[in-house]
Amino acid sequence: MSGGGNKNKRINTSFVLWKDWILLSIALMIVNGCFVMIYFSLRKDGITSALLIAPSMIGYFLFISLVLSVVTGILRHYSFSRPMRRLSDAARKIAQGDFSVRLAPLRKDGKKDYVEVMFEDFNTMAEELSSIETLKDDFIANVSHELKTPLAVIQSYARAIQQDKLSDEQRNKYADTIMNASQNLSELITNILKLNKLENQEILPLSAPYDLSEQLRRCALAYENLWESKDITFQADLEAIVVSYDESILEVIWNNLLSNAIKFTAPGGKISLKLTTIAGYAVVRVTDSGCGMDEETLKHIFDKFYQGDTSHSQQGNGLGLALVMKALQMLGGKISVDSKPGTGTTFSVRLNVR
Repeated sequence: MSGGGNKNKRINTSFVLWKDWILLSIALMIVNGCFVMIYFSLRKDGITSALLIAPSMIGYFLFISLVLSVVTGILRHYSFSRPMRRLSDAARKIAQGDFSVRLAPLRKDGKKDYVEVMFEDFNTMAEELSSIETLKDDFIANVSHELKTPLAVIQSYARAIQQDKLSDEQRNKYADTIMNASQNLSELITNILKLNKLENQEILPLSAPYDLSEQLRRCALAYENLWESKDITFQADLEAIVVSYDESILEVIWNNLLSNAIKFTAPGGKISLKLTTIAGYAVVRVTDSGCGMDEETLKHIFDKFYQGDTSHSQQGNGLGLALVMKALQMLGGKISVDSKPGTGTTFSVRLNVR
């Protein structure tokens, strides 16, 4: 006895199962048989009367158990099999790459049972997977675009530099352009590899305690030529704080924040680097007097390949702050940004002192 066919051949459910009917029939006959035997045993003709009505009693119990089996089978179908079939079909679509599938709630009263909560969790999962798939597609598209740009420049100027009638000045200018494009390409590939390493690194290496202020000082001095070439006033106020984070990962954070500050600060501007201890946390602040950012830009600055100020697009590839965010997530740190157009920007990094 079965009700309806299932599209998925792996599933074998039915409205009425033979084993349900048999077990229910046996249970009814045993329970009711006990009561009947007790009742007739109190009468003088009890055994004879019991034997006479036994066949009709058995048929009655079989009929009742069949009805109950049908009812429970239908209830099972509407309360379990049907919603589970919907969930199975939706999960199969997700497995096939369709992340747009969603499950509508079964109940109309707004209340939630276990099935409703399971549907809600499934929809949340589908939304997250859809978001991840979108990010992956955007990442691939952006990588392709970012790679094509310097390659196109290199090919174009390499073709131009082969002309015989070029002056030495033009040839040197074209060679410099090729060199800059190749450096941008190298930096892009390096950042992609760094980001991929951070995203796939699950176990952090053990690190011996070291002075965070000394690390910040070394990172800042590495950019001395850049800030001096723009006549930028650089100020540092660094408190001696000992931490035991992975040095290479922290350097990714400081190098990107410092290079961004220099990039977006106009000649003659100011940059300050400050390290203090606040409530058991090491707080690093990088402040610049640059162009600042509006609210819309602040929402996306940690997205991969996002560049809010397109006037500086040739000086970066939009991966720096994505690297910063991923590195801090790995270390359990936090970052906040305070910025307004025309008033500069302050990045504040908070690390647990350990």
